[in-house]
Amino acid sequence: MLTQREDVLKVFQEYSVDGQKLSQSNLEDFLREEQLEGDDIQLHAKQLIECYEPSDKAKRMNAMTFDGFLMYLGSAEGSIFNPQQRGIFQDMTQPLCHYFISSSHNTYLMEDQLRGQSSVEGYIRALNRGCRCVEVDCWDGANGEPIVYHGHTFTSKILFKDVVSAVGNYAFKVSQYPVILSIENHCSVEQQRVMAHHLNHILGDRLLKTILDGKAPIRLPSPEDLKGKILVKAKKDGGLEQSLSGMVEDSLNGEVSDDDEAAEIDEDHPHHESIHCRLKVVSYFICPLCFSQKSKQRLSKELSDCVVYCKSVHFTSFKHSRIHSKFYEVASFTESKARKHLRDAGAEFVHHNSRQLSRVYPSGFRTDSSNFNPQEMWNAGCQIVALNFQTAGEGMDVNDGLFSQNGCCGYVLKPSFMREADVRFDPEMPQKRDHYHPVVLTVQVISGQQLPKVNIKEDSIVDPLVRVEVHGVPMDQAKQETRYIENNGFNPMWYDTLHFTIHTPELAMVRFVVEDYDKTSKNDFVGQYTLPLSCMQTKPRPLGSETKHLYVYV
Repeated sequence: MLTQREDVLKVFQEYSVDGQKLSQSNLEDFLREEQLEGDDIQLHAKQLIECYEPSDKAKRMNAMTFDGFLMYLGSAEGSIFNPQQRGIFQDMTQPLCHYFISSSHNTYLMEDQLRGQSSVEGYIRALNRGCRCVEVDCWDGANGEPIVYHGHTFTSKILFKDVVSAVGNYAFKVSQYPVILSIENHCSVEQQRVMAHHLNHILGDRLLKTILDGKAPIRLPSPEDLKGKILVKAKKDGGLEQSLSGMVEDSLNGEVSDDDEAAEIDEDHPHHESIHCRLKVVSYFICPLCFSQKSKQRLSKELSDCVVYCKSVHFTSFKHSRIHSKFYEVASFTESKARKHLRDAGAEFVHHNSRQLSRVYPSGFRTDSSNFNPQEMWNAGCQIVALNFQTAGEGMDVNDGLFSQNGCCGYVLKPSFMREADVRFDPEMPQKRDHYHPVVLTVQVISGQQLPKVNIKEDSIVDPLVRVEVHGVPMDQAKQETRYIENNGFNPMWYDTLHFTIHTPELAMVRFVVEDYDKTSKNDFVGQYTLPLSCMQTKPRPLGSETKHLYVYV
């Protein structure tokens, strides 16, 4: 019963002459007509028979039985994800700003950002998922030791040196490409010096302390250049030029805090008094709006010297950045500010991100550590789109989908029209770019198998439906659903066909969601799978071309 697959048998019999086996010629027809393969099909068919056919007798006949066909379709070769894009296949020698970088927000938190637990486990888990930029919120602690926690809340506290040790131990377990420590610095000069000591002493040669070639650079180094290195992103006195000449003085006045979420909230919600009171009473924590006034603190030279290519700066305007900004300066945006810039000047935002790094982080009002959808920020070319890795949901699904390619190394090369300085790409109007080629994606949802029960009620059986979502530029955002199959999680079959027109396929993500239909309440989530459109086994066809099938499993 477990191995009976009427859906696969139907496909098998369409190409089998006798209904019992596929000859090598039959299999070649299937690969050519359905799987859209075109390179040395004869050799590939022979290899598939040799690899997946369990019957020695069939192998001697150069044939594939139904069991072999089933094993082939269920193998890695039958996956919707193109195996050629599983490993590192992209150019890794371009400047850091030309890549999307897997990034975490409030990495130390295991739960919500009001009363949740802080733990070095958050860093270990994020780094083991390929994350390449982690956040460290630093505050003065007892006995002269800096601590990490979500300031002015009841989240627990951990030692900064323990965080640095965890990063040092796990930074390069999954990927050899550089890790960025995004430091939110609220410490006194004395404890900043302790931070710098821990960074240098614990990380040693892995900490990038100087520019790579000893000469004044003109652009950011590449992930390949920075293999095995840990970079600090934080405030810095002066720039690379002054650092090379040794002109920076010790402990100058400056704003040491990188991201001031409270100030961002205050600007986005000028009439915040009632919100402020409600947060204070309901959540039982000290409202961050009480601390929205930036304090002038001194920045220690020792910690400033740990910052090389990622100097945190305040963003003024795109015009100001175009004239005055340096390539090694990084601006941070709350999600609402990033959306506003994207709305008002999308093409300028993309152009800005072709020259230097930008970081986007969730709103301070997301006290439950929920996430926004990172796709809208990638549409602007923002590289460091920081998410709460501890919170499952659509945001992390899309993030995991994008970074599942290129060896899961945490770096994905942006499309060429987002990297070239002389190109203006507006995500709101993708049809105006050069080489605009929309495509049609046709998905036939055939069947499912052994879907789990999600309702705790006894004798409950799922009524599954499949929703296919496209995440991309605004014109590409779309969702379509199959009908639901009543009381069948064992082997539901839909044979429903969905069509999508995609205007910027280079940025599009495809998400498959299975839900348990309920007519009286919200559907229950069963499972999902997300991948970049560019990594699907078949290449989308231009508008107006003939539609073909591709039998893959998700």
